Amino acid sequence: MAGRVVGVRALGRGLSVLDWIRFALLATGLICVVTGLLPAADAQQSLRRIAPMLLFLGSVIVLAELTKEAGVFDVIAARMARAGRGDYTVLFFLCVAFAALTTICLNLDTTAVLLTPVMLALAPKARIAALPLAMTTVWLANTASLLLPVSNLTNLLAADRVRLDPPAFAARMWVPQLMSLAATMVFLWVFYWRRGARGADRYEPPEPPAVPDRVLFTTMGLACLLFIATILAGVEIGVASTGAAMLAVIVFVWRDRAKLTWSLFPWQLLVFVTGLFLVVPTLQRYGLNELMTSLIGADDGPLGSYRAAAAGAGLSNLLNNLPAYVAGEAVVPAGNHDQLLALLVGVNVGPVITPWASLATLLWFEWCRRRGVRVPLRMFMLTGAGLAVVGLAAGVAGLLIV
Repeated sequence: MAGRVVGVRALGRGLSVLDWIRFALLATGLICVVTGLLPAADAQQSLRRIAPMLLFLGSVIVLAELTKEAGVFDVIAARMARAGRGDYTVLFFLCVAFAALTTICLNLDTTAVLLTPVMLALAPKARIAALPLAMTTVWLANTASLLLPVSNLTNLLAADRVRLDPPAFAARMWVPQLMSLAATMVFLWVFYWRRGARGADRYEPPEPPAVPDRVLFTTMGLACLLFIATILAGVEIGVASTGAAMLAVIVFVWRDRAKLTWSLFPWQLLVFVTGLFLVVPTLQRYGLNELMTSLIGADDGPLGSYRAAAAGAGLSNLLNNLPAYVAGEAVVPAGNHDQLLALLVGVNVGPVITPWASLATLLWFEWCRRRGVRVPLRMFMLTGAGLAVVGLAAGVAGLLIV
């Protein structure tokens, strides 16, 4: 008995503040179902909707974690810095491309969880200021998440609602994505990357990192390419990510079984998302729908689109972008596809003001804290507010042009 108590206490000490918040959210959702605040039928419908997304989320994080363990991200980051040859302008464009492609192809949480520590580790090796690299990852984790359904969990929900497969979704969102990327690059350069902000003329290219296992390195790179190719070919997203993750696990069983631990499985994200999809439907039954209807309206024209985007961005920075999308989607009329996609722009591009606006930003702050990178909160919020306004306006304009 005493051993069990000690084990429980040890487990409690191993949980972070964010973990306790996730469990509290799930417990709140379960209480809503048990007490009847959320009818069981509504809870089942909500969970059935997110089941394929949970499969995708769990498998793609495993894929990304094992890709990192194989050294793929480290090698790309180091070669990118060496390709810049000490020129900050070249490095800026390479970092933007790296972070944007990671977000677009593997989702924003991968950028926050895996790319952030890689970039922060690169900073001292190349004697580069850490803040410009850190801000590049967090902003692009959010603003580069518009192009594909896999880029963001909100995209999966929106693509399902408007019945768009990955190629059709990309055809609809490529201009908004380019516009939001352009706005992000301008703000990154002006506030964090220009000579006066970064504090140096040139940087020192790092030495290339050693690849411990060439087979793992090559196979994991191919697994990521396979995943991207299959989703663009129209394979169901959960199936594509699960297949690539299974390939990764099989190769690690063969080459490095010790890396296959339970910590690879992103139970924290699954607990958070499940709790969220029980709590938000409950709030919708008790006033949230009426509030969102008054904010968004029912106009599918330009004004209605901007209202939806602004409401999504505002609620994201008050709560979180995922419940903001779910609450907004519930009140957008079924045929208002422009308005719904504008809401998507708002909840993807807008959550760059507050630290809790997206799960990716929360994860990013945790990595910065662990690495001892000081993030001036006032500057973070002010520059983020400017980017949110400009990026949202540009993204919705791009949507309406398409």
